[in-house]
Amino acid sequence: MSMDPDAIGGLVGLFIALVFIALILWTCGRISRKAGFSGWWSLLMLIPLVNIVMIWVFAFVEWPAEIKQANVAEVFE
Repeated sequence: MSMDPDAIGGLVGLFIALVFIALILWTCGRISRKAGFSGWWSLLMLIPLVNIVMIWVFAFVEWPAEIKQANVAEVFE
């Protein structure tokens, strides 16, 4: 009852892919939360082409965290 080497390689590749996807989602979720957005936005990274648009939107939109920081700075001026 030995396993086919191709099947073992496929399982290892699947495991590595799942770990890589989880790492990407985790880091994108942390970045989203630090920017003031919901961490659920990181799920858009799984959709091809939408992930590229999402990066551009996050790069050029005003982040809620920046707005909050500006409001706090106004209070202390």
